[in-house]
Amino acid sequence: MGQIINGREIATNIKEEIKSYVDKRIKEGKDIPQIASILVGNDGGSIYYMNSQEKVATSLGILFKRVELPEDTSKEELLNTIDKLNEDKKVHGIIIQLPLPKGIDEKEAVARIFPKKDIDCLTFESQGKLYMGEDGFLPCTPNSVVTLIKSLGINLSGKEAVVIGRSNIVGKPVAQLLLKENATVTICHSRTKDLKEVCKRADILVVAIGKPKFLDETYVKEGAVVIDVGTSSFEGKITGDVDFDKVIDKASYLTPVPGGVGALTTTLLIKNACKAAEEYED
Repeated sequence: MGQIINGREIATNIKEEIKSYVDKRIKEGKDIPQIASILVGNDGGSIYYMNSQEKVATSLGILFKRVELPEDTSKEELLNTIDKLNEDKKVHGIIIQLPLPKGIDEKEAVARIFPKKDIDCLTFESQGKLYMGEDGFLPCTPNSVVTLIKSLGINLSGKEAVVIGRSNIVGKPVAQLLLKENATVTICHSRTKDLKEVCKRADILVVAIGKPKFLDETYVKEGAVVIDVGTSSFEGKITGDVDFDKVIDKASYLTPVPGGVGALTTTLLIKNACKAAEEYED
C-alpha cells in the first residue's frame, strides 16, 4: 500500500520558518510583510479563498489588507486601486481574486500589478521569468506540487513525469518547474491519444483537470508518485481528480484531497510575500 503525502505537515514546517522570519524583522525594526488582497464583487469561491488567505497570513504575523470593491466597480476604479497599492511602500504583495466581474479585463488588471509585488505570479514579467528559468516568484499551486515531491527526498533528475492538464495556472507551470528539476516531462490533455499508455510510463504523475475520480489504477505505473491537484464537489464532498481508494494500493505515494496540494498552496503564497519584503529592502 502506498503512503499518503501529508501536505498539512509540510505546510506546518514552512509556517514555522515564516514565523521566525517575521520575528526577526520585528527585532530588526523592519516593516512586517503585508499582503493586499483585492476582491471585486461577491463570488463565493473568491470570498472563501480570501478568508483562508487572511486566516493563514494573520496566524503567522503577516499583515493582511482586505480591499473589497462592489460588483459594479468600473475598470478605471479597479486600476486606480491597484495603482495606489503599487505605490504604497507598506504593501509588499498584491493579489487579485479571480474571476473578476464581466466587463473587466482580467489580463489588463493583473498586468497593472508591479511585478515586484506579484506574489501570485500572474503578470507577464513573472511568468516570463518562470519560463526563462530566472529567479522570481513561483506560482503557488505548481510550487506546492514540486515541494511535495521533493519532500519525499526524490531526485527528479531523469525521472519521467506526466502532467494531465495544460492550464496556464497549473498544468503548464508545473511542467516548467519539473523541467527545471531536469525531469523528462510530457503534458497530456483532452486530445492526447492513448492517455492510459502515456500515464503508465510516468514515475511522477500530476493530475489537474477538475474531473472528480477521473484517474484510477489503470492509469498508474506500479510504484509511481501521484499528485492530485483537482478539487471538485462530488456527492457533497471536496474530491480530487484521482480515485484515491483505487490508486493508493498501486502508487508509492499519493496526495489526498483535501490535505494535499491545497494545504500547502496558501502557505507558499505567504512565503512569497516574505520574499517580496526581503527584496524590497535590497
